[in-house]
Amino acid sequence: MADDGSAQSTSEWPIPKFRFEVKWDSEVMAFQEVSGLDVEAQPIEYRAGNSPTFSVQKMPGIKKFSDITMKKGVFKSDNKFWDWFNEIKMNTVKRVPVTISLLDEEGNPTMVWTLTNAWPTKITGTDLKSTGNEVAVETIVIAHEGLTIANG
Repeated sequence: MADDGSAQSTSEWPIPKFRFEVKWDSEVMAFQEVSGLDVEAQPIEYRAGNSPTFSVQKMPGIKKFSDITMKKGVFKSDNKFWDWFNEIKMNTVKRVPVTISLLDEEGNPTMVWTLTNAWPTKITGTDLKSTGNEVAVETIVIAHEGLTIANG
């Protein structure tokens, strides 16, 4: 008799990445794609002049967060990206928390990435093509000052 999978462990397989939710401040927005969820510790190289080894030591330095790129379909009368981008003035911009949640089958968060003080740095409108058969997609790139990860 074939195994119907009912006894399968929930920790046996990785979580699929196709169901997720993005919250800007308190508003939920639908996106096609989110990328750039990474952080790195920039290494500091040091070597004392009287060191007997002919190599440098590496120490962890300042953390660097990548910009987040999000893509979504273009909808009639939806100018949220542009409205937020137009709030940028000389050295001031509205900064908001952004929460990105990877969801399970029931819609519960399993992994949650929270961005601190996010603001838009670039918007790319859709390309237009008279012979195309694709959905119009626009892209926003946002900078932020911190990334935390929590398990749901």
